[in-house]
Amino acid sequence: MHSGKRSCAAPHQREQKSACKPPKWIHNVFIRIVTEIFLKRTAAQYPQAAEWLAAFQRIARTAQWKNIVDLRRIYPHADSVTVKSGRVVIVLNVAGNKYRLLTAIHFNRQTIFTLRFLTHAEYSKDHWKNEL
Repeated sequence: MHSGKRSCAAPHQREQKSACKPPKWIHNVFIRIVTEIFLKRTAAQYPQAAEWLAAFQRIARTAQWKNIVDLRRIYPHADSVTVKSGRVVIVLNVAGNKYRLLTAIHFNRQTIFTLRFLTHAEYSKDHWKNEL
């Protein structure tokens, strides 16, 4: 039997939003970052990039990017590069252009794969284009 009282389990049926707030420990995660430990290790190895990497993790987890245009609203210098394998790599400038974070972002799956972290000099040599 239906009691007439609606549950918070169905968001489209909510009557009282305040009664349906999730607990404070629940965080909305929209984009999954694969190999986040890589970002943490990179931050430890490159302290100048640590703040940027931490901010990237926070922003990406709650982002709902559907394409590179959406990504560029936050990271205007993001580049889409097709590498030798034919795959597309998204390159992000890190810490005032001192470093590059190479990623594979699957916008349709809302997943980011962290691939490489390079200094500007390493990036400019273009070896990574043949390796990915």
